[in-house]
Amino acid sequence: MAADKAHAADSCAAPLAPLPDHRNVNTPWWQELWRRHAHITTPLRARGLECDVEFGHSAYVVRVALPDDSYLLIRPPQEPSSERPPGDPEGWIVTREHPDDQTLFEVLYDSAPTEDTGTRQRPEAGHGGSAPPLIEAIDQRLAQLGLLPRPVLPQESPHVHPARTTAQPHPDAPGPPDRATVYGDALRALTDRLNGAESHTDAAALLHQVLDPTNGLLAQLGDFFEAAGEKAKEAEEDDGFDLSYDLVDAAAEVRNLGEVLHVAEDRMRALTPLAPAPRLSSTPARAPSLPPQALPPAPPRHTR
Repeated sequence: MAADKAHAADSCAAPLAPLPDHRNVNTPWWQELWRRHAHITTPLRARGLECDVEFGHSAYVVRVALPDDSYLLIRPPQEPSSERPPGDPEGWIVTREHPDDQTLFEVLYDSAPTEDTGTRQRPEAGHGGSAPPLIEAIDQRLAQLGLLPRPVLPQESPHVHPARTTAQPHPDAPGPPDRATVYGDALRALTDRLNGAESHTDAAALLHQVLDPTNGLLAQLGDFFEAAGEKAKEAEEDDGFDLSYDLVDAAAEVRNLGEVLHVAEDRMRALTPLAPAPRLSSTPARAPSLPPQALPPAPPRHTR
């Protein structure tokens, strides 16, 4: 346990990669795009990879700079067109490309659904728009290529764990994405995905990220409060011990909550959706998974 806590402390010490330095980061539309893609960019930046969100051929994409001057493009499928909001597609496609070497083109990951019966489905097709398997695939390939600035250690999960990364202030970064709210942004993105889940099975998978007894959010939050309690004991003031007791109690309550809800994932997966109610002709065929929020046209791309 002590070794695990020491390792967790080391993990938390790793700074996030800085945000892009172009001026668009200070505009509301870019910050909204960043928030919608935080479940992708946060774990990649924790690995030392610089990320940007820009407009691609027909959709917003995440661009990831790599140490050898190549880059990753993480984008939704281009066809068929989708009404899903940015950051919440039916699937993800990840390619590696190089601006000066047109022969370098590699598909690292493709979970986009296809209705073409003659096309062989890739193994990751069943993951849809889920972020953890996408991050895991990027981890594995970049590790093979030696292009992962901060490799994931064996004790760490390759999946998304917002509580294991600490945002460091960046002088040119806008407030919401890169300051103390980074964990709130990551959890808000998870909540957005839950709101837009198309099945109880998808919802159960999102619950797993919170309730997993080892790597889930509640488990990590319990460890966090316990570590904070130990840190409080290092103070000279007597209140340090009182605070440590409060924090340890909080850790126990969080872990107890996880125990109370340990079967919630299975119960959610077993639910049957209600039959859809009849719709009037004027009723939209499908409500958006997120509150509608118009995004202005993408600005011209800046040359870095």
